[in-house]
Amino acid sequence: MPKPRPQPRPGDEQSPREDAGHSGEELPVAGPPAASPPQALSMNEQQQITDDISKLTIVHEIALNSDFKLQAASFSPKSLENRVKEILHKAFWDSLEEQLSASPPDYTRAIQLLQEIKEALLSLLLPQHNQLRSQIDEALDMELIRQEAEHGALDIHGLTVYVLGTMARLCAPIRDEEVRGLQSLTDPAQLLREIFRVLGLMKMDMLNFTIQSLRTHLQDHTVQYERKKFQELLDKLPNSLDRTREWLCKAAAEVSVSSSQLPPHPAASGSPAAHSPGAVSSSTTVPNLTSVLNRGYMNLLCWEPGQKEYPETLFMDQARLQEVQAQVNQLTIIAAVLLVTSGMCGSTLCGSPGYEEALEDISNQVLQEVSRTLSHLGYAAFTTDKCASLKGQIKSIADKGNAVQHVVAQRIHSFLSLFISPDGQKSQKDFPKGLDPIQEELLEVGRRFGSVIHHNRQVFGPYYSEILKKMLLPDAEPDSDVGMDSF
Repeated sequence: MPKPRPQPRPGDEQSPREDAGHSGEELPVAGPPAASPPQALSMNEQQQITDDISKLTIVHEIALNSDFKLQAASFSPKSLENRVKEILHKAFWDSLEEQLSASPPDYTRAIQLLQEIKEALLSLLLPQHNQLRSQIDEALDMELIRQEAEHGALDIHGLTVYVLGTMARLCAPIRDEEVRGLQSLTDPAQLLREIFRVLGLMKMDMLNFTIQSLRTHLQDHTVQYERKKFQELLDKLPNSLDRTREWLCKAAAEVSVSSSQLPPHPAASGSPAAHSPGAVSSSTTVPNLTSVLNRGYMNLLCWEPGQKEYPETLFMDQARLQEVQAQVNQLTIIAAVLLVTSGMCGSTLCGSPGYEEALEDISNQVLQEVSRTLSHLGYAAFTTDKCASLKGQIKSIADKGNAVQHVVAQRIHSFLSLFISPDGQKSQKDFPKGLDPIQEELLEVGRRFGSVIHHNRQVFGPYYSEILKKMLLPDAEPDSDVGMDSF
């Protein structure tokens, strides 16, 4: 006979939740070395590299994205992966239902599920939850459950009642309604399936709570971790910094032309030096290495998508930096429109209550013309979102050759360059002339840009230092810091 089952303690099912967590002169610049032929990697090596990149990306996102949250894996409803998953899941749960409906019931799969449910509940506990841990171990004693199943005395309903009570104590407030909804299910197979699903959500909630709780601690160690993992990738993938060398080589060529041009204007990329990384001259002037790196960072705001690959050391931030680039372009157009309007209308008019209405009329007129042209050419009309985005932008200002846009872009880039300098915070009080209407937006873009660059500099500074010294100071001693200031 099975040993007596310990009865749940009073209040276990509906007790208050415990402390669960919830939620001028040119210089000789060496061109990038030719890459060696890629070596074939085994499937295991490829999988290991993929896993390393995944871990590195997660840690990087935690460090830079304060809203970062892990999400359950999902597939497109029509994808092969989703179809396979649905078939396998249906087969499993159909089998469970058949087993529980048999006479006598077969509890094989139910016991497997109860074991996983127990492990899931235990994984949700915090270190101080010693008493609750003991209660779960006692109430979900797997050896006792197997004995009861063998003797046909297993009480699935009683076990699920205890599980639901424990889930109610541990779940985040956002899951309260879902947990309560489970109590109305009477079919044991369906109930176990839904318990399993909600527990998965609760585990994700706990992981995200842990990430938020440990964010400060993680940020103290993420630089060393990212650098270590990146070095492990380099060890497995030789010559995998070629794009980074090309990016820095281009920046060095630009700085060698005129060290006084900081930051570069987008049009500067049309200069011969900008398109000739690795150009050699007879000058022996060596630019400050930090200036070269800063120029490279500012060039990211003028990146031409689709024409060249992002540096390997910035690949994880490509989407984030391209979003900053798009915002800078939008702010340049908006500021240029406001500057032109202010110059033509005068400051008195621009400061009057009717100024915003006048700008609204201008944007509406532009939108009407664009809509008419789209219709004439047979293109689909703009969506509501596109119309809202277009309003306030004047087509002529968007021309890169426009003098006003050129001045505005220079001022914006000069201001943003302060955010990647060690003493930039002290200088941000000197806001560029004529950009007051976009001050709040520009400050936010600057902070985002500076945050990404500051972290990148911390992680990859040693790599940049080594590449630049080999490129610009080929005769320097290996450990020399000639021409180098702090990255």
